[in-house]
Amino acid sequence: MLTTTFPALQATTLDAINTLGEWLSHNEFDAPPAVSDGELIILAGNAVIPTIDAACQLAANSELPLLITGGIGHSTTFLYGAIAKHPRYNTIPTTGRAEAAIISDIATQFWKIPAEKVLTEEKSSNCGENARFTFDLMQTLQITPASAIIIQDPTMQRRTVATFDRVWQSEAHKPRWRSWPGIVPVLLSNDTQTTFSLDEKGLWPVARYVSLALGEIPRIRDDAQGYGPQGRDFISHVDIPAAVINAWEFLARDAALAQLMRERGL
Repeated sequence: MLTTTFPALQATTLDAINTLGEWLSHNEFDAPPAVSDGELIILAGNAVIPTIDAACQLAANSELPLLITGGIGHSTTFLYGAIAKHPRYNTIPTTGRAEAAIISDIATQFWKIPAEKVLTEEKSSNCGENARFTFDLMQTLQITPASAIIIQDPTMQRRTVATFDRVWQSEAHKPRWRSWPGIVPVLLSNDTQTTFSLDEKGLWPVARYVSLALGEIPRIRDDAQGYGPQGRDFISHVDIPAAVINAWEFLARDAALAQLMRERGL
């Protein structure tokens, strides 16, 4: 069971987590994207409410269409939980509904985005299907943007962009994928606990965030066990900086962190 608080961490551990988290977030913008930065917003279903809000705000303040991709997968219950706890969105029905349908309600009911500007793909159950089924939808609707802004849970942002790149790699018309996670998470520790620098509703429990971040490098790494061309070929090749590998290896050897994660059922 995940607890809502996480103990204080050593500075070296905190630095390593933040190095890993910043890289995974893959933020290509110094400020929120402008209208000229893309012709389409693609939001992959996730349970990080501030990221969902960032995508909705971008769509609400522009004429850009919002394509939401996400059915029901192994993490969908986290979105259900985030909605149930949210002070504004807790009236939205969730049980048995696709992620894209739920997020579409947020976009249209709370951000007042016109329904005709919102497209949904509600069958995908994982990151790979998010990209493949979005490709199919865009082909069917003949949507061919020169560039598109991709938004996802920051821990999955870099892998998601690489997945879209892989799905489109043989296409003559390939959009320029612009990566924007909406937020870049940063952890802080005081004498008693570790928290996010952002004081917003709908973030991960710290333990889940750390677990997700640690699980990404084995997937992104381009080797026989990874998702790159030399492995399962789900994503395009991603160069991982030495500093990020070093941070991940440090965390993988961190016995104190491993004990804290075990105590929290992860």
